[in-house]
Amino acid sequence: MSLGRYHWLGLYLRGVAMGAADLVPGVSGGTIALITGIYARFIEAIASVGIDALRMVLAGKIKDAWACVDGNFLVAVGAGISSSVIALASILNWLILNYPLPLWSLFCGLVLASAIHLFYHSRVGWTGREYTLWLTGVGVATLIGLTQATQLQVGPASVFFAGAVAVSAMLLPGVSGSFLLLILGMYQPVISALVNLDFVTVGIFALGCLCGLLAFSRLLKALLARAQRATMAILYGFLLGSVIMLWPWQQPVLSVIDRHGENRVVQSVPVLPQTYQELVGEPMLWLCLVTFTLGVGLVSLLSSFESVER
Repeated sequence: MSLGRYHWLGLYLRGVAMGAADLVPGVSGGTIALITGIYARFIEAIASVGIDALRMVLAGKIKDAWACVDGNFLVAVGAGISSSVIALASILNWLILNYPLPLWSLFCGLVLASAIHLFYHSRVGWTGREYTLWLTGVGVATLIGLTQATQLQVGPASVFFAGAVAVSAMLLPGVSGSFLLLILGMYQPVISALVNLDFVTVGIFALGCLCGLLAFSRLLKALLARAQRATMAILYGFLLGSVIMLWPWQQPVLSVIDRHGENRVVQSVPVLPQTYQELVGEPMLWLCLVTFTLGVGLVSLLSSFESVER
């Protein structure tokens, strides 16, 4: 499938947005793919990478293999994701450390508006089963958001496992790979490896991502092919339920001292800005309202990209 210059740029920019989203705990690149209309094609293309495509390559049918995996599409989106991760890792890491409340407010507005938009436009024709699955998705995502964090021992096996889990979550709208890395205690080690150009750790993590991507994409492709409406209903529920992970004002309820002697919050609960100010510190309310509004406004821009050529 060939891509015109404008079409390639549009897919590349979608990839940039997906990569940026995956760097922030609580936000999923799959959310951006869903909002911008490339989710089904993205899953189908990734799931097509496998033995059949490899056999075509070995038989010298390079063009057929490229078409089989929708190569132009994957390259355009993959280039956007990769360049975004490389270019924005340091910036987002700085924002998370210094201005977490406005950053989470931005994505909270983006995800909440997206969840409402997608639910409103897809619910036509739903039966009780779809509504039940949607509510299940809301509940499961909320439960994940309230899950207590742990700390894996950093090593090759745990980095590989973290990559497989994180990239699987990346494919699910509303379930953040970065958030699961945070729950596993692997977020900071992975970000540090990217910032410090630790190619060994990054390589192991990337290999885990590749294995998880190929396995989980096939599962999603099968679900979308056999029960698309039901699958999308639960995914939309995931999306709405994930808002609790992004609520900026959180009161720590459990923290531990890590191996560097630093106090690290491993569990928190959402609170009102006034309560946050009393218990934690400055809520940065006005700045958060500005970034939240910006996130809501971005939904209209992202939704304008929904008509993607097939």
